[in-house]
Amino acid sequence: MALHAPRDTSATSRPTNAPSGSAGTARHRGLALGVIAAGMLTVTLDGSIVTVAMPTVQRDLGFTPAGLSWVVNAYLIAFGSLLLLAGRLGDLIGRTRVFLAGTAVFTVASLLAGAATTPALLIAARFLQGVGSAMASAVGLGILITLFSEARERARAIAVFSFTGAAGASLGQVLGGILTDALGWHWIFFINLPIGVAILLIARRVLPADRGEGLASGADVLGAALVTAGLMLTIYTVVEVEEHGWISAHTLGLGAVALALLVAFTVRQATARTPLMPLRVLRSRSVAGANLVQVLMVAALFSFQIIVALHLQNVLGYGAAETGLAMLPAAVVIGGVSLGVSARLNARFGERTVLLTGIVLLIAALGFLSRVPADARYVTDVLPAMLLAAGFGLALPALTALGMSGAGRNDAGLASGVFNTTQQIGMALGVAVLTTLAAARTDSMLAEGSRRAEALTGGHQLAFTVGTGLLAAAFVVAFLVLRPTPTPSAPRS
Repeated sequence: MALHAPRDTSATSRPTNAPSGSAGTARHRGLALGVIAAGMLTVTLDGSIVTVAMPTVQRDLGFTPAGLSWVVNAYLIAFGSLLLLAGRLGDLIGRTRVFLAGTAVFTVASLLAGAATTPALLIAARFLQGVGSAMASAVGLGILITLFSEARERARAIAVFSFTGAAGASLGQVLGGILTDALGWHWIFFINLPIGVAILLIARRVLPADRGEGLASGADVLGAALVTAGLMLTIYTVVEVEEHGWISAHTLGLGAVALALLVAFTVRQATARTPLMPLRVLRSRSVAGANLVQVLMVAALFSFQIIVALHLQNVLGYGAAETGLAMLPAAVVIGGVSLGVSARLNARFGERTVLLTGIVLLIAALGFLSRVPADARYVTDVLPAMLLAAGFGLALPALTALGMSGAGRNDAGLASGVFNTTQQIGMALGVAVLTTLAAARTDSMLAEGSRRAEALTGGHQLAFTVGTGLLAAAFVVAFLVLRPTPTPSAPRS
């Protein structure tokens, strides 16, 4: 299905420095795409680059095992809870302004994280990184949707944008391992400084100088407070499940408060004169279905991004750099598919068909890993799953197109924020559910007398199996909820 947004030939939709003429406009759109993709790649790299360096960070800064998880959780909570608000702010005050401000915050926070000398300083810097990441990534997709109105151009732009999300996580593990071994963990954050400065310098020249609708048209302060508090508490509750358990008073109590806040936010949006999130955005069957599929798919793929790395290091004895290189084939095939063929396949067969095909490949990947042994050989027991990860390169561009299909020009930032928010909620659920189940299975096998490697493997196998089930559920939802997308007839040769 081709995305539709009304064309706008006004000055506010055009890069301020773009020369007249279609070639100049196309060149500036290409530069704008490169800037936004670079920003998104930096954000996704940062989300995964830390995982390989965690053992080194723990030793150097003296983190407790429980405290170490907050190097990830602090970022995740800030990022996931602010995406919706940042996306709507982009619609109101200008998406380019929010993108530039977010990139600046993220760059400064990266400097603080790399220079951190105590656990508290690193956690605070990671929270600030999450704030900047939310601001930049929430509006990036919205900028692209308004810049690329022609269907084929938009499909290619979404493919590039999706590549940064799909392959960035795997590339982060590669880069994280190499930097940690060669220069030290501080450089996994310092590497963001030159990239962030370059993005800021170029973005100011090539991104459109959109002014937004103005705060008077949608400054729902109460709604903003309710949704931000509700999402922050939801994500905090989920990431703390591993420590407190699903049926503890801590989890149930905070979960009830978070649910009440989100219900109050929904009621507020249905009655407010200028809602923060107009509910019309979610009335599209494609948008609602795509976001639900994303929650399930991202939750499942946490097991691929994180638990594979844990198995390679903790069971097979790989070092940080070896682990990163072992994950490299996944990044290569995801990038090749998303950049090379996904746009053409979406145009030829429709996003729904391509999404379903991608999910099938991912089900095969996690199903293959669910039998990984404690004495696994990389070529026969791990590499095939890395190659089947090509399914992510098919699924994510199609899912992104569907998730943004109902967005008009005035709602593009909000739709982008919603899509990114469901991604983070899926990640938080994946962390909570899969790590809890894996840890419980490992503890049970240790209590029964199994060797540590066997017990860890048993936990990892369970996580992969549950991930396979989540992907199967995503396939069912996509098949039943998402309508087949019409495709243009192929041109005659």
